[in-house]
Amino acid sequence: MKAFFEGIQSLFVDFLFKPWDFLRHLELKSWFGANTLNWIFMLICACAIYYWCKQLVEHKNNNEENQDTTAHSFLK
Repeated sequence: MKAFFEGIQSLFVDFLFKPWDFLRHLELKSWFGANTLNWIFMLICACAIYYWCKQLVEHKNNNEENQDTTAHSFLK
């Protein structure tokens, strides 16, 4: 049983965490280089929020949104 858990440890430490080790070492050389992935994720989230808000406005302008308080049965 000990070998099973050591195998899981080896999988994560030796293989799956290597990209994070690379970023950790890169941070000592270049903060911007290490945080590029974070900036990419923030850009993707900002685009998704913009698209979502645009769709909300579009549905509101088309009067497709049901704003009646009894729209859900538990609010009656």
